[in-house]
Amino acid sequence: MTDQKLTATPGQTVGPFYGYAMPWPGDNELVPPAKDGAVQLHGYVYDGAGAPVPDAILEIWQPDGNGDVSRNSGSLRRDGFTFTGFGRNAVDPEGRFVFSTLNPGPTEAGKAPFISVVVFARGLLNRLFTRIYLPEDTAALTADPLLSSLDEADRNRLIATREADGSLRFDIRLQGEDETPFLRFPSHED
Repeated sequence: MTDQKLTATPGQTVGPFYGYAMPWPGDNELVPPAKDGAVQLHGYVYDGAGAPVPDAILEIWQPDGNGDVSRNSGSLRRDGFTFTGFGRNAVDPEGRFVFSTLNPGPTEAGKAPFISVVVFARGLLNRLFTRIYLPEDTAALTADPLLSSLDEADRNRLIATREADGSLRFDIRLQGEDETPFLRFPSHED
């Protein structure tokens, strides 16, 4: 072994090459769409000019309806019974994504339930992290540490809209005036 100092490989943009290897059949169905309690989470991914991003991939992680974070394996092989809390969806050419999932429960009493989201898209130097909060528990939303640290406009951009059919609508804007608030973690540097 030598004391040779190695130079780090420079960063590269995220895609669009990943789109051929990352999706798998049923990747966006955390639960079967006809399952009792299933909810559709859907929306669009837009760039800074407001145009749809046709080749983004989203990943979501979430607890089940009771707020339990799954420790079950099998995210890549759906069996129709085991809720793993993980899903992935490549957007369509109009930038639309759709997941069949459950409404997440709070992981602790009084906490606001949310879905963690990771966005991969062309031109990004690294993946982006955000959250989707459910709109119903306004007291928990008001008390949430992340939401309470944001101004009202940014806070509202992290809360999904419950549509008349019970589905959740959440659009992601990568840049611009209505940019979705993205999270930065200490171990995740640009």
